[in-house]
Amino acid sequence: MRNKNETENSNFIFGHNQENAEVIPIVADEDEQSLMETEIPDELPIIPLRNTVLFPGVVMPLTVGRKKSKQLINDVNNGSRLLGCTAQINSEIDNPSQADLFETGTLARILKIIEMPDKTISVIIQGLKRFNIVDVVATEPYFRAKVTSLPELLPYEQENEFSALVSSVKDVALQIVKLNRAIPHEVSFAIQNIQRSIFLINFICSNSDIKLSDKQDLLEIDDIKERATKLLETLKKQIEHLRIKNDIEQKTKQEISQQQKEFLLQQQMKTIQEELGGSPIEKELRELKEQAKKKKWSKEIAEHFDKEANKLQFMNPAAGEYSVQLNYLKTMLEVPFGEFTKDNFDLKKAEKVLNEDHYGLDKVKDRILEHLSVLKLKGDMKAPILCLIGPPGVGKTSLGKSIARSLERKYIRMSLGGLRDESEIRGHRKTYIGAMPGRIIQNIKKAKSANPVFMLDEVDKVGNDFRGDPSSALLEVLDPEQNETFYDNYLEVDFDLTHTMFIATGNTISTINPALRDRMEIIYISGYIPEEKIEIAKGHLLPRQLKKHGLKENQITFDDNALKHIVESYTKESGVRNLEKQIAKVIRRIARKIATGEKHTNTIKTNHVKDILGFPKYYREDYEGNELAGVVTGLAWTQYGGDILYIETSLSRGNGKLTLTGNLGDVMKESATIALEYIKAHSDVLETDPKLFDHWNVHLHVPEGAIPKDGPSAGITMAASIASAFTQRKIKKKTAMTGEITLRGRVMPVGGIKEKILAAKRSGITDIILSKKNEKDIKEIKDIYKKGLRFHYVDTILDVLDFALLKQKVKNPRDISIPEQGYKNSSHEQFPQRH
Repeated sequence: MRNKNETENSNFIFGHNQENAEVIPIVADEDEQSLMETEIPDELPIIPLRNTVLFPGVVMPLTVGRKKSKQLINDVNNGSRLLGCTAQINSEIDNPSQADLFETGTLARILKIIEMPDKTISVIIQGLKRFNIVDVVATEPYFRAKVTSLPELLPYEQENEFSALVSSVKDVALQIVKLNRAIPHEVSFAIQNIQRSIFLINFICSNSDIKLSDKQDLLEIDDIKERATKLLETLKKQIEHLRIKNDIEQKTKQEISQQQKEFLLQQQMKTIQEELGGSPIEKELRELKEQAKKKKWSKEIAEHFDKEANKLQFMNPAAGEYSVQLNYLKTMLEVPFGEFTKDNFDLKKAEKVLNEDHYGLDKVKDRILEHLSVLKLKGDMKAPILCLIGPPGVGKTSLGKSIARSLERKYIRMSLGGLRDESEIRGHRKTYIGAMPGRIIQNIKKAKSANPVFMLDEVDKVGNDFRGDPSSALLEVLDPEQNETFYDNYLEVDFDLTHTMFIATGNTISTINPALRDRMEIIYISGYIPEEKIEIAKGHLLPRQLKKHGLKENQITFDDNALKHIVESYTKESGVRNLEKQIAKVIRRIARKIATGEKHTNTIKTNHVKDILGFPKYYREDYEGNELAGVVTGLAWTQYGGDILYIETSLSRGNGKLTLTGNLGDVMKESATIALEYIKAHSDVLETDPKLFDHWNVHLHVPEGAIPKDGPSAGITMAASIASAFTQRKIKKKTAMTGEITLRGRVMPVGGIKEKILAAKRSGITDIILSKKNEKDIKEIKDIYKKGLRFHYVDTILDVLDFALLKQKVKNPRDISIPEQGYKNSSHEQFPQRH
């Protein structure tokens, strides 16, 4: 087997990591001129060199092991002692051909031959002069080639630029020796003691740790100055590489040292802990596994937990991942997989609890009792997902507590108002720093039960931005067909939410995602009438406030008239939230007098309310009569419940212009335009001249201009108002109306019927006109709300006018007619011109 490293100059090359490296800092004894004058024979024996290039003036050892190379050395040593040295292009080839050799080489003289014990020959040669191979004349027993001499372009020694260049090369070479710990320090001594500039450059070229191809490129350069310049560029790249390498090694060494230190300390701690009775880390892991055996989870979850626990066992406790994994396992154990509270199937008791806590809300109570009934019969059923929609303060949120109490389940409330991050629902992946489960799993973990009553408050106020759409994430939570396998990003396992009773609440259905709305069972909760508010105050609000203020029931009582006065004059809402605040204010005043020993009354009456709460904040909108033409009573829905509003129409001489005021929205403005155009088109029904509308401007106004108003439900009211103004006929007494109109005169149904009839009843209205299609809504309303009201269902505007527009004129009617000759068509009435 031939030695593949037989021609390596490892002793001289910078950067090779041989511990026993030997440096021979020898260059030619002759000067440059003597070497230049050396005659090269026309034909030379050629020895291929592996992994090195010989430069003129450089002395280097060669290890010769190939049979051909040994014969060449012996023949040359017995003769002229001159031979040609060329580098192999590929050092892996054992028997190179002519194509495997570079054409440019260096003439060398054998200085010494040493036979080694392993039958290889170590030869010390000296480079003399460069040559170029012209032709290979023989390949056996070794290469012989015709060669031609190459010139060396020498600079002037006194040239400042060349001297500075050589000095730079020398400095950089010394820096490399200093940075590379594998190079013996003697090399720097050799570099410093080479006096001849050309020999110094060739010595560094030959012995630098650079690519073989780069060395060959340097050898082929004729101009010594150009060779030195390129050498300097190559060495600078090498020194930058060495600096980066040393920095990396230093950092790695420091990290390894720190890790070794930590390992030794941990081993010592482990030994001490074992002496004291065992490692707390191992003890904690055992406790986690013991707790896992008691959990009621599925086989898949158990296998997942064991897998994650085994990961923890092989982690370094000092590593950051250890605490992350430990927290994850603890969270898994705290989540109540398959753990349920026992439902109370006593339906009478459940109904009693619901009635104790809330007045009314019959639809919701019936739905809960229906669910309990089926659950009692079947034994297992997916919980319903209810959505309670209604104005503020009607008891939607507190109803969840009552439902939980009636079922004897745990209660959870989660506010969705302003929620914008999807991760709040689904959680974060546990790989992130500070990761945690979503709020759904967190709340269930807090309840320690997988079947709580879960209130999702303000579902209509969920937002979305670049962090995701929470309402889309809620689709899985609130879908009975999907939430059996709810996936939380932190847990990485499915959790069954089918036993959880979700109850969502909101004020309006319009802002809820349609897909989300489709998954929930919508139950509308309307506002309370004054009579209901008084009953709620007596049965719920008063006892609660007395208890909060440390008073007994016999210390303060409220007269019914006092409560009615508070409801009508100090609150304006559909619910009872502000009513409770006003009651609390009265009780605080009495509590203060009791505490200070002042004289006080035990029964609160209307006059006491005025003294404590001050002047009334609100005044009830009462019916104003039918003595003015163009004034008609309409019904409106607001967030506080229902209300009445007046549509007023005034006429002035002009050219038929329509003016709308009262802070009206676009829909309401369109309704006014449709109403006017319909009245114009049906002037024959009103027995008016069609040309009349071209001579009068119409100004339609809705009072309380500071309050924005919109919606189509005032359409028939506007039509009746315009008709009354042009005919100067009365509107039927104590009549109110609501309904949308079309250009063909049809009356369309509208919403908020219950709130509107409650407002009408409060204001003393007796007759209400509405679309025939709203009849079904009236039938769903309890008789207590409809008592004293008469409902008139219509299909067209003509039906409205037939009922509401009387034949009787108003008192002091105006003359609404076409102006006589001599009047100007303008926006103001004018006197006749004098001739």
